[in-house]
Amino acid sequence: MTLARKFLFVYLFLSNIIFAREYFIFSVEHDLPMGMEEEVLRKNYFINIGEKQGVTVGTTLDVFRTVDQNDPYETKKRYSYDIKVGELEVIHQDRDASIAVSKNIREGEKIPILEVPNFMVGDAVKLKLAQ
Repeated sequence: MTLARKFLFVYLFLSNIIFAREYFIFSVEHDLPMGMEEEVLRKNYFINIGEKQGVTVGTTLDVFRTVDQNDPYETKKRYSYDIKVGELEVIHQDRDASIAVSKNIREGEKIPILEVPNFMVGDAVKLKLAQ
């Protein structure tokens, strides 16, 4: 095998890793509040990850939000934190996209404060790895 073929093989093999796509919530739909007592408002989260990436109905997805903060003192450096917001459960999947509902939102004293303590457009989504 020539050197050029070896490089081509390595490039093709690693291209999925090198050019990994980011998956995120691109839209949110919800019921309109009607003002009734004990009304439960449903929300659907539309995500650009689907069957091609191994997602099926019932798959749990971890949701993360990137929060940036500046250090105004010595280093003047910007720090980025990927904070887990919670988990979504897929209720419908297509080849390249899915619809999910809230499964678990992290809350409590030992959870970082978020401006919006719920899932929102732009939050990153990753397949939950089995533990």
